[in-house]
Amino acid sequence: MTASHPTPTVSRGPDRAADRVLLRTARDGGVWTVVLLVTAVVSTAAQILFPALLGKALDSALSDNGTGGWVAGCAVAIASMVLADALFERAAGIAAARGTARLRRSLLGPLLTWPGPGRPRTTTGDMVSRLVGAAGEAGGVAAVLVRAALSVVPAVGSVVALWLIDPWLAGTFLLGFPAVIWLLRTFTRRISDVSTRYLETQGRLATALLEALAGRRTIAAAGTARAEVRRVLRVLPELGRLGRGTWQAQTQVAGRSAVITPLLEIAVLSVAGFALSGGRITVGEMLAAAQYVAIGSGLGMTTMLLGRLARARAGAERVRGVLEQPAMEYGDLRLRPGPGHLELRDVQMTAGGRRVLDGVDLTVPGGSCMALVGRSGSGKTLLAAVAGRLADPEAGTVLLDGVPLDRLTRHDLRAAVGHAFERPALFGETLGDAIARGTGRPARAVPAAGTILAARAADVDGFVRRLPDAYATPLAEAALSGGETQRIGLARAFAHSGRLLVLDDATSSLDTVTEHRVGTVITETLRDRTRIVVAHRAATAARADTVAWLDGGRVRRTGPHRELWRTEPDYRQVFGGATAAEEVPT
Repeated sequence: MTASHPTPTVSRGPDRAADRVLLRTARDGGVWTVVLLVTAVVSTAAQILFPALLGKALDSALSDNGTGGWVAGCAVAIASMVLADALFERAAGIAAARGTARLRRSLLGPLLTWPGPGRPRTTTGDMVSRLVGAAGEAGGVAAVLVRAALSVVPAVGSVVALWLIDPWLAGTFLLGFPAVIWLLRTFTRRISDVSTRYLETQGRLATALLEALAGRRTIAAAGTARAEVRRVLRVLPELGRLGRGTWQAQTQVAGRSAVITPLLEIAVLSVAGFALSGGRITVGEMLAAAQYVAIGSGLGMTTMLLGRLARARAGAERVRGVLEQPAMEYGDLRLRPGPGHLELRDVQMTAGGRRVLDGVDLTVPGGSCMALVGRSGSGKTLLAAVAGRLADPEAGTVLLDGVPLDRLTRHDLRAAVGHAFERPALFGETLGDAIARGTGRPARAVPAAGTILAARAADVDGFVRRLPDAYATPLAEAALSGGETQRIGLARAFAHSGRLLVLDDATSSLDTVTEHRVGTVITETLRDRTRIVVAHRAATAARADTVAWLDGGRVRRTGPHRELWRTEPDYRQVFGGATAAEEVPT
């Protein structure tokens, strides 16, 4: 077998923070990491002892002193290597599975607990690439690190063994060893850079693919499938070039080692030949010397180890980019009794390199309904996210019944604030489960009556009951239109028993009649909670108790829709082609 060498320091690529991720991942292997270490030690020790035992067996055979003991020693060494390597591979697989699973769970936590606009933007495809590819590369690092930790032993052991046979052999070997180290350093630098860029390119490919899959109906309708295929696959040439770069690096080191290793072996064996002819060493020791030179200078296992370590460090660097994002922190305050009085004080937020909310002061009385109105890009969605703490303001404070949102416990915050979105994501086994998720409790703990009442309020009960299994219809089998999906999302929000409800354009896909019925529920029926509604229709704003008109990053004016419509020409322009008849609900 061929041994590994000391791993040269990587001068480019992932930094020490990525190495800390790898070390934590290796520790996550638990007892299996210990098994890796023990089996690697046994295998390495047997590998170093085997040439000496083989040499002794040969000398005993030539001297007719009997070879039984030495041959048995060789057999034990071989059996130890085989068994230890087999157990090592099994432990490596289990440790890799555990490490990868824990990394992926660690990644999912920050991504799912703080999904709001306050996080640095990254694409879904890139996140999938980090969760799948990068975490997989880094998760299997335990075996690589154990091999790397022991990689110095075969090389040092070979030098010591050569010294014990004849100091001239060790000296000759050490004269050529710097060339081996140089070759490994060059390979490591190149493979680290290529591995990092390869994973980044995979992320771009995943991003383009998920975008195309999400818009496949639009692509089919526009007849642009071929163009989308070209767009998705346009990174393939770069991916191929980087893949070839990996193989080229390995080919180059293999070619150069094919020159260096034989020259080193010839030099050492030439000296060994003179020592043999001079009677300083035996034939068996010369055979052992040849084995030790092969162990000390062989590069096959070493290059594989370095390549795998480079990929693991590149994966860890991409994982670290997510893990180091600040997690949303919660306080220890409980929410005091109150009507849901919401107050924003001097709130500031930046998005896309520009200040979207600039010193916003806003008060929403408890139990009232406020519509957020403004042109595209005026910050309505961002303000709604801040109001429900899906994002934290960069400056300023948001209070609910006098308590800052960021000081509340996680339970009190999420129990107090419900959300509905323009494109809701539905979860659960059945349609009933999807609605019951709005309560924050397991679906089985939600009374059926509560689910049905919420569905009726969202005007979706009739549609669900027409299905063969009604509320027990599997979610995956329910062919929902955009409006039906939006109404299920509204029902989920209505089922939430909190004191603040944030609706971000949550009725945009509804027809006019349905939107009017649901809008009436929002503004008239749900007066037991405070409501924030992102409004794009004049009729929606008209049904609200008051309107906050956003313009230029600030609240330009607040007041009833009717008053703003009558006195502010710029306000009327926000709704484009809306007619005067739409200024009040009908």
